[in-house]
Amino acid sequence: MQRLMWMVAVLVLISISGRAQTSPQPAVTSSPGEAQERMFFPHDMFWGWAQFDLAPPHNEIDPNLCAGNAGQYGGVSAPCSMFARYMLSGTLEVRPFGRSQLRRFMVFGSPAFLFGKNVPQTLYTWSFDAIGIEHSWGVGIYVAKGFELRWTQHFLFDRLGARDTNLGTADLGNNGPWGRYASVGVRKTFGTRRW
Repeated sequence: MQRLMWMVAVLVLISISGRAQTSPQPAVTSSPGEAQERMFFPHDMFWGWAQFDLAPPHNEIDPNLCAGNAGQYGGVSAPCSMFARYMLSGTLEVRPFGRSQLRRFMVFGSPAFLFGKNVPQTLYTWSFDAIGIEHSWGVGIYVAKGFELRWTQHFLFDRLGARDTNLGTADLGNNGPWGRYASVGVRKTFGTRRW
């Protein structure tokens, strides 16, 4: 439960920091503008987004924790009912340095919280029971011209509450859709959004 509260607090922080940065800021220029920026914790060090998703009946989010035929192991009372109706997700990027080449460095995190109690072709509810958290974090460096070099660590799915035990024959374990992995990647951003 503490982990859930921590992740919700991070997503609220993302929303607050995004709202605080909606006022237009002067364009970053060459070294004179850079010299006025603080070295540590600049005014625009946070960037991120938060999103709430709702999956309609017969189209639940499948974190791959229960077998697709989980309904055969208990029908509407199947113990493995971890197919989500709701998802709360987001990303927070922190760029703690405002000057020098260190301003290209960032740390990021991307949690996804899943909620629901459904079994495909057997049980469809609007329950908001907590299923668990899928999260990843990493570090990155802005290279040039919209390219970033990123290292990402993706963890196993963390179950919450009473679902943090083996839930019978249909239970596939904590690997989630991707399992645990680390990767090195390149991200290219382009264009500007027109609001």
